[in-house]
Amino acid sequence: MKPYPRLAAAAGLLVLAALIGGCSGSQNTAEASSAPSVRPGGVLLRGAGATFPSVLYKQWFSAYQKQHPDTVITYDKVGSGEGVRRFVKANVASEEQVDFGASDAAMTDEQMARVPEGALLVPMTAGAVAIAYNLPHFSGELRLSRIALTGIFSGEITSWNDPRIAQSNPTVKLPKLTIATVVRQDSSGTTFAFTKHLDSISERWRKQYGPVTLVNWPGNALRAKGNEGVAGTIQHTEGSIGYVAYEFARQLELPMASLENKDGRFVAPSPQSASAALESVQLPENLRAFVPDPGGRDAYPIVTMSWILLYQNYSDAKKREAVKDLFSWCLRDGQQEATKLGYAPLPDNVASKSLQALQNVRMR
Repeated sequence: MKPYPRLAAAAGLLVLAALIGGCSGSQNTAEASSAPSVRPGGVLLRGAGATFPSVLYKQWFSAYQKQHPDTVITYDKVGSGEGVRRFVKANVASEEQVDFGASDAAMTDEQMARVPEGALLVPMTAGAVAIAYNLPHFSGELRLSRIALTGIFSGEITSWNDPRIAQSNPTVKLPKLTIATVVRQDSSGTTFAFTKHLDSISERWRKQYGPVTLVNWPGNALRAKGNEGVAGTIQHTEGSIGYVAYEFARQLELPMASLENKDGRFVAPSPQSASAALESVQLPENLRAFVPDPGGRDAYPIVTMSWILLYQNYSDAKKREAVKDLFSWCLRDGQQEATKLGYAPLPDNVASKSLQALQNVRMR
């Protein structure tokens, strides 16, 4: 099989980028701006941020609005970094102002200190970051060891038949095909979860990159916007591999690798293996906890919680009560929808602390 032709793929991706960009960028804003008008006496809640939980949030907000027609909710899936920026109100235009944000990387202490209204981090859902790929004429389970996973995304492993990949796949024939990594071009909580895992298992990655929301990726990585963009690029690019929220890979029926976990077992991503990874999570007082390399024989190794960002003080009483009621509903009634859509329901101890945190939302 011939090596992957990067120039031809780049030309094809120009067309693909235009389509995908509409899905993960301008289309989101258009969806928000075309939201139904608010009833007299009703309330509009505007949110923006992470693409990782956006499929679940769309389902939640639609179901909630049907039960509470006086509350209209819009959500721009613009990525965790942009969601934090809008929440912090850093040079934000009036049309970008939000009542809540969303991030898979939570917020740093420095970011929270820049919010005069006060900031609350509320875990809302969780899920797996899948390693999806496009290998024509390949069937069966693809296993990636820690060495292989880090080597691929650090640019050390450039061919699919590299011995470091083949070692964990002795019963299958891997093609002699150049690897094309697909990565996020926007500041991303999915990137943070992925690089935090790489940081925990590779000293070389730790020294060179660390856990970050935006990476200057090595080699000729193909960059895409949002989880939708990464999933779509993988689907249309032979020889590609990329990291993407499990639900987006599942929607496109992309094959996903089984990864070596801390116990040395190869585990595929699923709501069940993500839940197994979160069983031992202990939340600190600020509810900001990460599980970069979970233990447990059935635990999938790359999981993340996803946080809703709320102001501690709201000047509008209706917005304050609507925000509290909406996310209380998500934490109680909405969790049952998580598994159906490919997400991991929050462990009971996490969900209860999230509900308690909502009581700290008050009037300014």
